[in-house]
Order: sequence, then C-alpha cells, then structure tokens
Amino acid sequence: MRTTLNLDNDVLEQARLLAQDLRQPFKYVVTEALRSGLKQIEKPLQQKTYCTVPQDMKIRKGLCLDSIPQLISEVEGEDHL
Repeated sequence: MRTTLNLDNDVLEQARLLAQDLRQPFKYVVTEALRSGLKQIEKPLQQKTYCTVPQDMKIRKGLCLDSIPQLISEVEGEDHL
C-alpha cells in the first residue's frame, strides 16, 4: 500500500543511513522500524517490582529517629538552620 508520511528530519536521516549501512531499501527499513515499534507499543509496560534492601544505619545509641528536627539538633547542634 502506498501512503505519505511526514518524518522529522533526524528520523529521516537515521533511516536513510541505516538503509545504506544495511544495504536494504529505504522502504524495508521504515517498515521494519514501524513493525518493531508497534510491537513494543502493543506490549503492556512491564515494570520491575521496586524493592529496597534495608541497611543498618549504625545510629548511635540514644538517638531517636522518630523526630527528625530533634535528631538534627542533637547531631548538628541547635544552630542547624
């Protein structure tokens, strides 16, 4: 099927260079790029499960993490602001 596409200049140049490098027709490169891109769009986004690994912060005994302003005052002094 014949159709007209408006491509950004950078995309056009990249496709032309790729066609030249692969020694394939421009039409072939554009068609394969569209097929590949459409397959990616059809797939649902697969996100990795976010997982944090707890680390021992080695907080000095006697310091409480329940009140951050109090903790900063104790570690840096009252003039921390």
